[in-house]
Amino acid sequence: MEIKGRVAIVTGGASGLGAATVRALVAAGARAVIADKNREAGEALAKELGGGARFAECDVTSEEQMKAAIATAKTELGGLHLAVGCAGIGTIGRLVSKGGPLPLDLFALTVNVNLVGMFNLMRLTAHAMQDNTPNDEGERGVIVTTASIAAFDGQIGQVAYSASKAGVSGMTLPVARELSRTGIRVVCIAPGLFDTPMMAGLPEEARQSLEATVPFPPRLGRPAEYARLVLSIVDNPMLNGETIRLDGSLRMAPK
Repeated sequence: MEIKGRVAIVTGGASGLGAATVRALVAAGARAVIADKNREAGEALAKELGGGARFAECDVTSEEQMKAAIATAKTELGGLHLAVGCAGIGTIGRLVSKGGPLPLDLFALTVNVNLVGMFNLMRLTAHAMQDNTPNDEGERGVIVTTASIAAFDGQIGQVAYSASKAGVSGMTLPVARELSRTGIRVVCIAPGLFDTPMMAGLPEEARQSLEATVPFPPRLGRPAEYARLVLSIVDNPMLNGETIRLDGSLRMAPK
């Protein structure tokens, strides 16, 4: 699908992978809704990008707020053709530790934000895209979701996070198959270690240690590199129903 002139919604769009994706989409000629809980950061990015972006305060687990963000895309930017899910949380906790079993509410919170929130984005944006006029390839829309290599190489202490991200990857093929009848593609990206706000709070020594685990290039991924893959997915109509690892060939050790 040609990016220029299209309208996108990016959840988690005010920072990290999401903000880089919003910038890349607008630079390529698209318009974007920055759907995020952080009003200050979201409005600042929208102001930076001028007429190419709008901010919509959005908790991905809320049906009402997600519908409102989609309405912003339609009424203020003229439609909805692309959806990119970058919103998520990282949690740490062993199944059983000295303090007892992993709190059930922590597991439920992680799954609710990372998996249920992504499902909420997919179902509502697919519903909005199904009435789009198809292009010459028959495409009406593209949905890009974000998992993690933790879905496949989950480390000790990542049980909740890994489960939530494995679920995101697991939805990709069945949803792509279902939406094929309406010409909406679905692709999942599974990033490795990226230089995002989740990593920003780590001491420099810890960051360097993590970078050393990536075979090549031996560094954290850059959010702009994630955004470049999003653009490639949108541009290539044969990419569908797949989870793409973006990790510098990293395979995480147990701990």
